[in-house]
Amino acid sequence: MHRLHKRSLNATDLLTPEELDTIVRVTGCAARVSKPSCHTTPNVNKYRTATSVCNNLNYPRLGASNTPFTRWLPAQYDDGVSQPNGWDKNTRFNNFMLPLVREVSNRILATNDAGVESDRELTHMVTLFGQWNDHDLTFTPFSPSIRSYSNGLDCDKSCERSEPCFPIQIPPSDTRLPTGPDSCIPVFRSAPVCGTGQSAFNFGGVANKREQINALTAFLDLGQVYGSEEGLARDLRDLTNDGGLLRVNKEFTDNRRELLPFTKLTGNMCATRQRVTNSTNAKEVPCFIAGDARVNENIALTSIHTMFMREHNRLARALRRLNPQWDAETLYQEARKIMGAYTQAFVFRHYLPHIVGPDTLARQLGRYPGYDEKIDPSIANVFATAAYRFAHLAIQPMLSRLDSNYKENAKFPSVPLFKAFFTPWRLVFEGGIDPLIRGLVGRPAKLNTQDHMMVDALRERLFQFVQHLALDLGSLNMQRGRDHGLPGYNAWRAFCGLSTPRNQDELAVVLNNKDLASRLLNLYGTAANIDVWMGGVAEPFVRGGRVGPLFACLIATQFQRIRQGDRLWYENPGVFTSAQRAALSRVSLARIICDNTGITVVSKDPFSIPEGENKPINCNSIPQLNLQAWRERQQNQNQNQVEDQSQEQQHPAIKPPSLEGETAEPQSGGGSVSGATTASAATTAVGPGQ
Repeated sequence: MHRLHKRSLNATDLLTPEELDTIVRVTGCAARVSKPSCHTTPNVNKYRTATSVCNNLNYPRLGASNTPFTRWLPAQYDDGVSQPNGWDKNTRFNNFMLPLVREVSNRILATNDAGVESDRELTHMVTLFGQWNDHDLTFTPFSPSIRSYSNGLDCDKSCERSEPCFPIQIPPSDTRLPTGPDSCIPVFRSAPVCGTGQSAFNFGGVANKREQINALTAFLDLGQVYGSEEGLARDLRDLTNDGGLLRVNKEFTDNRRELLPFTKLTGNMCATRQRVTNSTNAKEVPCFIAGDARVNENIALTSIHTMFMREHNRLARALRRLNPQWDAETLYQEARKIMGAYTQAFVFRHYLPHIVGPDTLARQLGRYPGYDEKIDPSIANVFATAAYRFAHLAIQPMLSRLDSNYKENAKFPSVPLFKAFFTPWRLVFEGGIDPLIRGLVGRPAKLNTQDHMMVDALRERLFQFVQHLALDLGSLNMQRGRDHGLPGYNAWRAFCGLSTPRNQDELAVVLNNKDLASRLLNLYGTAANIDVWMGGVAEPFVRGGRVGPLFACLIATQFQRIRQGDRLWYENPGVFTSAQRAALSRVSLARIICDNTGITVVSKDPFSIPEGENKPINCNSIPQLNLQAWRERQQNQNQNQVEDQSQEQQHPAIKPPSLEGETAEPQSGGGSVSGATTASAATTAVGPGQ
């Protein structure tokens, strides 16, 4: 047997014991957890809980961590219940068998890095900020087991499809990987929600369609900084003093600035330095720890994590100087609350306009309409598993490291992407985060073109120094979509009110590309069978955006729900005072860079190419956050209380909860809930195009 590598990287490997216990509770069919009691939750109208339980006071688990993804369309499984599409290789869909995902990757996604085209408008920060933002919203744990439930086979050592093993088969004549019945890339299925799929039989009931877990909250709350469960949130805090700070590294600094703390977990997948540098004397360091377990995936992402950790501590120190009477909890929560407002503003004001374009933005994401407790903000399976993975095709094959003049750094040159995975030692020993942040804001993103889609670092060399053999991210995306039972391309275009191509000519019109339409249909037979991620990234961009019409619809619909379904959204009256909202309106990502790095010159819009009106300027010219609106004086406090009370009377959704709110939660796809009901109700509330 050709065992290509020991194991596909399992996200569960990165989780803490507490998080694993949570997954076991959710997937192992333990007794149902009782409904949270929001009226006993401290400061429920002022601060978010780590898990976002009680954001919705009447339906406390809507949008909370460790709850099922919601469904906007019913799941489609091979057996109607749990088996992924293509599990039975002889099953036909719309009269055609599904192609191997690796075959699709080879024929459609493959590109030569020399042919990569750079974006003429957007920087690489757009791509990495997108990954950073995704890690605030979605994390799908794999099965905790690596052995077949039916026969005990080790999924690492077998190419047999046996729950939870769902290996990627290698097609004939693959240019990199050996072929044959015993050649595969091991993949583990995502953990099912208890009571869905075949696990329903543990309750003696009838099998429900399999659903998957989102381990994170559905809100823009910077869970990737603070953690999305209480134990991790506590562990990330510096409880040795009363400053309300986050923990920092005690062993190393970055030019006297803080670095993230090291993980306490045993085992070190970040011990890559000796392999990458081919030096047995190179000192290794542990992985960093942050609110999201994927913090070490690449050093540019780690740099953004580091920058926002520093900003929390900067805010906490400033608030302490302003309000020395505040205790550690107040300082921590107020800084965290401000940080949450940052990310909400950055995503809606600066990031999404570049992605979905002005037309979709105006149609679905315009002026804030207010909080609606009937909106389910839960992350949709199709968003997490397909639509928000669009940026995988906007990643450059090189992570640039630039000096203070935005030129190539002679001492620490730019790093090939495949040598930047799980290498935190580069931040410790190779110049820190500043050269990488300059590279993100000073160099362009890769442009996703239909003939140059995914760079080799992701398709042929992903996690090369962590795995025995590299993975293929494109294949993994499609395999995960089939694992989750996502309907095909045409079903989602119909959901969004778009045309559904019936033949090659119609698909060629949709894609504006006859050759690509021909190659896709040679593989899939019909557009209805195209994996939704593949179809979505193949579409030409909407005007002013970086995704096609399908993903623009799905992404905008998701963020529409996130905003309207968040009781503690920063623009919701009563969450901040009017003076605080005015102060927050001036904050920018550029200012975060200025305040938390040694960078003194940066563009006002770090997402746009630094030229013309956006050429780099001195940090002294970039507005700072004025914290005077947070000064707690008795007179100001009384005025704020009057304002907040007046606003709460106009917006009863933010009033303290009462026992009358103890009603059944809306159904949100998984366990004893009905995904079809949720999709219908939620689409009515905020459907695409509304």
